[in-house]
Amino acid sequence: MRLIYLPTFWTIVIDFIAWAIIHLGVVFILIRFPVDSFNPGSWLYRSRTWERNGDFYVKVFKVKKWKERLPDGARFARGRIFPKKRLEGRSGVYYKLFLQETCRAELTHWIIILFAFPFFLWNKTGVGFIMILYALLENLPLIIAQRYNRCRLRRMLDRRKTHLSGSKDA
Repeated sequence: MRLIYLPTFWTIVIDFIAWAIIHLGVVFILIRFPVDSFNPGSWLYRSRTWERNGDFYVKVFKVKKWKERLPDGARFARGRIFPKKRLEGRSGVYYKLFLQETCRAELTHWIIILFAFPFFLWNKTGVGFIMILYALLENLPLIIAQRYNRCRLRRMLDRRKTHLSGSKDA
């Protein structure tokens, strides 16, 4: 049940503007948090048994086939967002930073999904559900890619620690 009644044209305009503000606003806020605020071992980000070290995402979602086509926000906010399209370093410090940045990106997309619910305030119920579907289709692939990348990075860090045990950079 919508609370605000608007002509269809203005409802559509407001939907587009609202999504733009939500996407940009959530990113704007979360990039201001220090990277150390994002702990890959915390409840939301830690690996689950069912993820099978990322194999779940490869087998079920075929993530390797499409993840390179996803947009990387770093292109649009140079210097403010860590590029996650490909590995650009090999040090343990770089891998740990990348891990934390995947957490920031995942949280960003979960928050954006939550913002779909207020669309019921000015949209018809059916359109409100379409907004939820849009939010899921727009953000779940990005969340899947971040979780897959985090599994890969953890494996790389574990191998690095095994080979370089005792090194400061491991």
